[in-house]
Amino acid sequence: MRVTKVQAQANRAHIVETASALFRECGYDGVGIAELMAVAGFTHGGFYKHFSSKAELLAEAAACGFAQSAAKAEGVDASVVVKHYLSRKHRDARDEGCTMAALCTDAARQPEPIKMVFETGLESMLATLAEPYAELEGGQAVDALRARRIEVIAQMVGAMVLSRACPDGSPLADEILEVCRAGVLSRLTPVENA
Repeated sequence: MRVTKVQAQANRAHIVETASALFRECGYDGVGIAELMAVAGFTHGGFYKHFSSKAELLAEAAACGFAQSAAKAEGVDASVVVKHYLSRKHRDARDEGCTMAALCTDAARQPEPIKMVFETGLESMLATLAEPYAELEGGQAVDALRARRIEVIAQMVGAMVLSRACPDGSPLADEILEVCRAGVLSRLTPVENA
């Protein structure tokens, strides 16, 4: 039976979404093409009808993950985003969580096109945190506000990575999230002389 263009596009989107979740859960090297296609409900041989290489899929899956995170954060107060991000629930749901926290160390070893997707994803995260600082743009240099947002995101991603590196029941895993959540929330509050 011949697959229509619409169905082929839907199949590709399903593969990308499945890959996005699997890569966040298991890492780029933890998922092979055969396993990915089986989980997505397709044969291994069908992969190359949709993608020229695994690297192409890695880039699309990362972009998909960033888009999902941006959609969840759209219109949500930055403090709510931070509280969710630095929570045990987010920590334990790798497959649904932040692509940056799950895969940034993997991405560092990938080709430039994948790194470019991560750069774009980071810019999206920076834009999400722009709202709390909007009222200060006349009083502070834009560069200083951007630097503050970079620090906040680096602390959030770093906290998630460190927390996930600890054993699941570790008190330190929770302590990392609690300490960094309080620190980030305090830095989200615009201060005129910061």
